[in-house]
Amino acid sequence: MRRFSQSPTDPGFVQDPYPFYHRMRAGGDLGYWDEYGMVCAVSHRAVQALLRDRRFGREIPAEQARPIPEHLAPFYAIEAHSMLELEAPRHTRLRGLVLRAFTSRRIAALGPEIAALAHGLIDAFPDGPVDLLPAFCQPIPVIVIARLLGVPDAMAPQLLAWSNAMVAMYQARRSRAIEDAAAQAAADFATFLSDYIAERRRSPRDDLLSQLIAAEEQGDRLSTEELIATCVLLLNAGHEATVHTMGNGIKTLLETGHPITAESAAPVCEEILRHDAPLHLFTRYAYETAELFGHRFARGDRLALLLGAANRDPAVYADPDRFAPTREARPHHGFGGGPHFCVGAPLAGLELQTALPILFARLPGLRLGEPPRYADLYHFHGLERLLAES
Repeated sequence: MRRFSQSPTDPGFVQDPYPFYHRMRAGGDLGYWDEYGMVCAVSHRAVQALLRDRRFGREIPAEQARPIPEHLAPFYAIEAHSMLELEAPRHTRLRGLVLRAFTSRRIAALGPEIAALAHGLIDAFPDGPVDLLPAFCQPIPVIVIARLLGVPDAMAPQLLAWSNAMVAMYQARRSRAIEDAAAQAAADFATFLSDYIAERRRSPRDDLLSQLIAAEEQGDRLSTEELIATCVLLLNAGHEATVHTMGNGIKTLLETGHPITAESAAPVCEEILRHDAPLHLFTRYAYETAELFGHRFARGDRLALLLGAANRDPAVYADPDRFAPTREARPHHGFGGGPHFCVGAPLAGLELQTALPILFARLPGLRLGEPPRYADLYHFHGLERLLAES
């Protein structure tokens, strides 16, 4: 296995990580990334296989667990109950209960509301250049999740601030200041949700939070801690992925001049997710000795699945660096895969396929106001800002 060195905070890599992925993939299905100290799956077939292989998972093996630093206790108090960090049987139980409330019918019914929200945001654009990230991309997923949970729209900026502080924990630039901010955000978010959950237990309403409280299977329900973690996950994961995908997609559509309409939205948005995915690295632990793609994994080995690399594998996608919505449809890993396939993928897809055609129909002369730059967020991949004008 070849070794590779690349700082994930290097400005050149932040702006364009794909040449590095291509170099790694040229060395085989797996490569060793020195800065992360991990084996990385870089080919489409390796990432797909490892996402589905039950010998690997998100939970750290018990013998490798370390005491949680006191200053991070509030953050990991939520993480301990998050579906994203758990494996079967607990993950299966939580996911099943959440899917009983987060139904396809409930999601589909949001279409008109998302459309009205998109129109309202565009109506509020200032004259002249506008940064589409805070003006359009960020409010849509945050407000939609807030409404789903029964939280007032006015809370959306606070939810966004908590979310941004917490997800920064997964970024390569993580520091003690980021850790302290994430812990405080987690504590505040948990307190806020605890009050809402108590209120909904007393007086249920027609919202997702009430449905999550009521979701039951064979007498089993979500605990308050699990409810808090699930609501945080729905906001943080849904917001982070959708905002980055929407921003990256608008950038790409403006740069390539490719149209998007309500009729073409589905394949265009799938290609956006493949071409410039919002999440590039997802980690796993080996639970037993396993030999895959010429490498022997031992129990406890940590490995990285490079989703962004898999999505541009030339063995699967012809001319993979080209944005081509009319290409033959092939599965991508923009939403992950396997047991941890993003539970919010249908909602994110609906938001993208509804909002983007409206934006381009309302502003047919939309153009970039400056060259967009990606933010130092790895292993997320999204823009610093998206200045545009019409």
